[in-house]
Amino acid sequence: MSCNLTALVGQSAALIDTPTLVIDLDAMERNMARMAAFAQQHQLLWRPHAKLHKSAQIARWLEQAGAHGHCVQKTSEAQALAAGGIRNIYISNQVIAPAKLARVAQLSQQLHAQGGRLALAVDSLEGITRLAHAMQSIGAATASIDVLVEINVGQNRCGVEPGTAAVRLAQAVQAQPTLQFAGLQAYHGAAQHLRTAAARQAAIVQALQHIATTRSAFDAADLHIPLVTGAGTGTFIHEAASGVYGELQTGSFLFMDADYAANERDPAQPAFEHALFVKTQVMSLSATHAVCDAGHKSHAIDSGLPILHGLAATHALRFANGGDEHGVLHPDAASGNASNRLPALGDTLWLIPGHCDPTVNLHSHMVGVRGGLDAGVVECVLTVDGRGALT
Repeated sequence: MSCNLTALVGQSAALIDTPTLVIDLDAMERNMARMAAFAQQHQLLWRPHAKLHKSAQIARWLEQAGAHGHCVQKTSEAQALAAGGIRNIYISNQVIAPAKLARVAQLSQQLHAQGGRLALAVDSLEGITRLAHAMQSIGAATASIDVLVEINVGQNRCGVEPGTAAVRLAQAVQAQPTLQFAGLQAYHGAAQHLRTAAARQAAIVQALQHIATTRSAFDAADLHIPLVTGAGTGTFIHEAASGVYGELQTGSFLFMDADYAANERDPAQPAFEHALFVKTQVMSLSATHAVCDAGHKSHAIDSGLPILHGLAATHALRFANGGDEHGVLHPDAASGNASNRLPALGDTLWLIPGHCDPTVNLHSHMVGVRGGLDAGVVECVLTVDGRGALT
């Protein structure tokens, strides 16, 4: 950690350098409390996705709020959380490479010995065979890893087809003494950013039909499905209302990015606030535009450019991509006189990233602020433990 960041704790948020990734701790905690209350009200397990924050400390805070475990997408993300003391981890993705599966097997044994548990998604017989071989290679004698069969519920990414194909995979898992069949992975990622509430609901209705087809095939084979897990920030109210899902995998609710903010909010969903920002400063000014020091090395642009928060938003400024190190700020064409709407040289601006997850992965640390972005105080500096954890 840089000495400058360490020295910030207890100091004014105004002293944070730019560009820096900043968490509004008050907003984050309100988001956390709303999600925890929702899960408790619906009597559902809650396993938030750590690929969002990549921080063992935030994972611990989520556990204190009621989370019973955490999802990750990569083996190295699981290892980073485990190194930070997290004990219940689910790699909700496929792992095929023998070298990675060796790490999975070792981590499963490590967590098992510590009273924890590792889980992994599968969608092929080959994946199951390779996982079982990896477990045997480290001398595992009992089912010390949970395995969930992923079914394709509409995203058309990973996942076996619903129905009898999923049954065959579950039977293959049960045939391996070192593997424990733990249920179905049924996450519809493509539904999360459908803009209308009606479109998101329709996508989950279709997903539920795929799950029903699969459940019927399991019943015919006299097999029990211990758990159906899935759901994201865009659709979790529908999975929760279905009576089918037993666990929610919501993640982005914690920070809320600009892309999620573009969704029409369903009134049944808790209202989540923006809690993750890139602090930036105006470094150049002309008659027609301003330039800040936060280019796309500081925020991901795969889901669109960031939007401006606070005073800058009321000034009707539009953020444009200026390249690696620069952001260009233009007055909105419909806002009136451009000359009095540009910020001044040296002004602080707060950007809401278009996509939180890859934005976090660009930073080594996140600065936690209490009491507001402009008038608040730095309370903590968080390490992004899983930064670059891609394998």
